[in-house]
Formats: sequence, C-alpha cells, structure tokens
Amino acid sequence: MKQRKVPLRKDIVTGEMAPKRELVRVVRDKEGQVSLDPTGKKAGRGAYVSLDVAVAKKAKQKRTFDKVFEVSIPDSFYDELIEYVDHQQARKELFQDEK
Repeated sequence: MKQRKVPLRKDIVTGEMAPKRELVRVVRDKEGQVSLDPTGKKAGRGAYVSLDVAVAKKAKQKRTFDKVFEVSIPDSFYDELIEYVDHQQARKELFQDEK
C-alpha cells in the first residue's frame, strides 16, 4: 500500500515545520476579523501555531498575530487561543493513553 504524504505547515511562533494535525489554524477574513479555525477550511489568510500552551503564551507575549495579520488583536483572542490549545493538548494526552 502506498504511504500517504503528510501535509506540513510552518508554526509562525517557533518557525518549525510540523504535521498539519499538530497545529491550529488562525485566520483573518476580508473584514479583518481574526478567529480560530479548528476545521482548517475558513476563507481568509491563515497562519498556524503549535498545539502547545507554552508556544501559545509566547505568541501572546510577542503579539505574533498582530504582526502577521497587520491588525490590532485584543488580549481576549490570545486568551481564547491559549484555552483552546490547552484543551486540545489535554485531549491528545487523554486519548493517546487509551491506544
């Protein structure tokens, strides 16, 4: 059986390439609204960040998405990002133990 190619994306905080499944997409739409895109299918310009709380906190500290998307993003978005990443990281650890 032919092995499938794993899509890689670049984490904008660390600059490392990682499998798309290990990253979360953040998207800016035409109106300039920035939001999380767990499905990876929303329209707009996307950027990826690792599913790691430390990396998400670093993004907040450096205001990474403000620079990438060239818009002012409130702290509440970064808090939502950290909360989402924390939740996904916990789920990954929980379901990995069952296998």
